[in-house]
Amino acid sequence: MWDEAFPSFLIGLREGLEAGLIVSILVATLVRFGHKARLPQVWTGVAAAIALSLSFGAVLTFTAANLSGHAQEAFGGVLSLIAVGFVTAMVFWMRRSARTLSAELKEKVQASLAMGAGALVLTSFLAVGREGLETSLFLWTNVRTAGESTGPLLGAAVGLVLSAGLCWGLYRRALKMNLTRFFTITGAGLIVVAAGVLGYGLRDLQESGLVGGGSSYAFDLSGHLDASSWYATLVQGTLNLTVTMTVLQVVGYLAYLCIVMTLFVEGVRGGKTAPAPGKAAQGGEAAQGEETAQGEKAGAAAPEAAGPVRSGRPRWAVPTALVAVPVVIAGAVIAVSDGKQSSSATVSVSEQECGKGFSTPLPGQQVFQMHNTGDKVSEVYLVNPASGAVYGEIEGLAPGTTRALTATIGSGDYAWRCVPTGGTSVTSAAVHVTGGGQVKAVKPVAEDDLKGPLDAYKDYVNKGLATLLTQTQKLQADVHGGDLATAKADWLTAHLQYASLGAAYGTFADLDGKIDGRPDGLADKAQDKDFTGFLRLEYGLWHGQSAADLTPVADQLAADVAKLGQDFPGQDFDPGDLPLRAHEILENTLQFELTGDTDQGSGTNLATTQANLAGTRELLTVLQPLLDERDPQLLTRVDAGMKRVGDLVAAAHKPEGWTALEQLPADARRQLNGATGQLLEDLAPIPALLEIRKAA
Repeated sequence: MWDEAFPSFLIGLREGLEAGLIVSILVATLVRFGHKARLPQVWTGVAAAIALSLSFGAVLTFTAANLSGHAQEAFGGVLSLIAVGFVTAMVFWMRRSARTLSAELKEKVQASLAMGAGALVLTSFLAVGREGLETSLFLWTNVRTAGESTGPLLGAAVGLVLSAGLCWGLYRRALKMNLTRFFTITGAGLIVVAAGVLGYGLRDLQESGLVGGGSSYAFDLSGHLDASSWYATLVQGTLNLTVTMTVLQVVGYLAYLCIVMTLFVEGVRGGKTAPAPGKAAQGGEAAQGEETAQGEKAGAAAPEAAGPVRSGRPRWAVPTALVAVPVVIAGAVIAVSDGKQSSSATVSVSEQECGKGFSTPLPGQQVFQMHNTGDKVSEVYLVNPASGAVYGEIEGLAPGTTRALTATIGSGDYAWRCVPTGGTSVTSAAVHVTGGGQVKAVKPVAEDDLKGPLDAYKDYVNKGLATLLTQTQKLQADVHGGDLATAKADWLTAHLQYASLGAAYGTFADLDGKIDGRPDGLADKAQDKDFTGFLRLEYGLWHGQSAADLTPVADQLAADVAKLGQDFPGQDFDPGDLPLRAHEILENTLQFELTGDTDQGSGTNLATTQANLAGTRELLTVLQPLLDERDPQLLTRVDAGMKRVGDLVAAAHKPEGWTALEQLPADARRQLNGATGQLLEDLAPIPALLEIRKAA
């Protein structure tokens, strides 16, 4: 959290001090010129600027929440680029204006006094409003980058509070500060932070599809650095540098940093001219209310006519309006964009009628209360009636019950499709929605869609079992011949072949427990008579048991493998299980292999992990046509993750053999666990994308 708070702390401190100095100078000028009665006009402008800034932040937040995933990426990317532009302009403006800020504002105050209350309110509003809008935009970008709001908001709050204290100290002459140096140092820091925001924004645009090159990586350090480590998290949170970055990100980051930092440093050097006597600390002195002879004359000469302008309206009307108008406008924008969830609409479903009470919804996130008025349990889908693509669903809606269905509505056609148990599907009349963005829907998968991938995978397993039988019989012969050294090598070959068939474990039934079961839960653990299969043979081979002791174990293993090869072609394989296995193989790997739970002495858990990766790749190959049709970018991310994990595992394979898990360096083990965990996250959407739906 604290690493994510630092960029927001920096922007809060700098922007807060910048705005606070302006307010301090305005207040000091009015006080020294004898116009304390005009101070409420300054605070009115400040309050209006704060209201505008908060409203702007609310509009950004609620508007973005309504967009589809790709649209949110594009929205965030564009605003990140705008934020970088604002911050860059602000850094250069303050570096250039720090020395003359006081004199310029005094001139504006004197002009405002002559023009009346509205001019003074407008002066303070414009002076503070610009910093407020920049802060809102940059803070919104930081929250989006961090993926959570606590750290960035806390950092910004601390920065603003600290800046307020500094401004108060400067105003009361309790504090001395070289403001030119302060703005130079913080400006350089913000340029570095802005370079990271630029890189993040470019990545957002790539993920939205607006900019290409999303799969062209400049570097991938995930095999060498743990992305979840404290140092990687710190660098990512403060500088937006990640262990994996695309070519465009790196080019944009370096180009911005080199060009802007060079111009900034050259400007600082060029601005170091000797100040005139008595003006060396003008920027800081002005904030403390330093008087000059010229100021005294101006104050004395200020006419009484410059005082508050009387009118027939109440004195509170203008301040209230200035604060309320931005809030009202923001509320209107949010309402038009449907930033809040609409009130729930009740939609009835039954065997004869689907979607009763459904009317054309507004764009944005909607909550529908689905009430089953029929006599049968029903599946309910919100679909595109032309393509059948699903926007939302409820499974197993029982008769007489009501459940909420939340969906994001964009431009397009929508209808309800109800599929009662044992009945035929019923589809409501379609409605057409306009004025919204594009919302991604999931193309439903029918059981027949998985038939081709299932047949291809079963063919792969059948061939793999035939190979496994040959390898197991050779292992059996080694044990019978007493050649236990060769048996160890042949054991590993056969065991890895079995591990590569991971997606079929669910159909191997009891034979899987006999062939590759663990001793967990057995009364005598590894010595239990019911402990059989590869792991039992591993225990004996690596714990010095004799060939005579291991012969019955090898015989039983060969017999079980032979029976599995005979039984598998006739076994049922639920097509819906195929997408689930894409995630479950490596989930078991992380749970059992990478914890060392399955090791019985050979130290080959990492070899088994490599075999599990191979089995997962084979499964993804047969599922690829269905996945590419529904999420073209998914397998790109998965392939990158598979490569990261594969490279980390391969690094543990030395010429003399596999490195045992417990001998792996702690950093390497953390990296492997982190990369595998991330790969599981990348694989997690597959079951939902390829779930068999009755809407198809």
